[in-house]
Order: sequence, then C-alpha cells, then structure tokens
Amino acid sequence: MNFLANFAVYLLIKLSTMKKLISALLIGILLIGTAGFAQKKTEEIKIKTSAQCGMCKTRIETAMAYERGIVSSDLNLEDKVLTVTYKSGKTTPDKIRKAINMVGYDADETLADPKAYAALSPCCKKPDDPSHTDH
Repeated sequence: MNFLANFAVYLLIKLSTMKKLISALLIGILLIGTAGFAQKKTEEIKIKTSAQCGMCKTRIETAMAYERGIVSSDLNLEDKVLTVTYKSGKTTPDKIRKAINMVGYDADETLADPKAYAALSPCCKKPDDPSHTDH
C-alpha cells in the first residue's frame, strides 16, 4: 500500500511539473509569435505624381487603400506629392509606384499606364495634354 501512495505522489509531482513545462512552452510560443508581429515596421515614402485636382486625389488615395501593406496615404495637391506610410514587409516603393501608374498617373520617374491615363477625366490629364480642361 505504501508503494501505491508513493507512486500516486510521484505522479502528481510529475503532472504538476509537466503542466508548468507546457505552460512555459505556450507562453514562449506566444511571446515569439507576437514579437514577429512587432517587427513589421512601417516606412514612409514621398512620391511626386501627375495629379491635377480633387478627383485625382480621391482616385489615387482610394487606389492606395486597396493596396496590400499600405497603412495610409495623403496627396498634397499643391506640390502633387503623395505621402504613403506602408509596411515594409508587405510592399515596396516600386509596387506603390506601379499601383499609382495603373490608375493613370505618373509616379516619380515611372509613367502612367496609357490605357488608364486615356480613361481619366479631361481635368485629370496633364496640362500639356490637348484634351486637358480645367474645372
């Protein structure tokens, strides 16, 4: 009988130690997992665009909202510069410029997609374009 009592105590101690070990492992996994999320830092880029008016601002900022990794965007119409905050692990400056091109606008040195540019309203086209009109 004494053997059974000792064995029962032994099992309880082992189970208690195992619970502690499992708890420690789970906490470690959670900490490592959340550390991975914390490492997804954001960066900011400023991109010169060919935007002309408020419609352009809306179109470009809406396009940015649908791009993966974009946290925020704001187009200043006075200097035509788009400020984009993005997750560097999710997208790149080149992908952001390409997204701007695909809605019809130049982005830094990259030119607008011709089909997308042709579909823009006359007020959104470049001032040197014969089809450009003011509001």
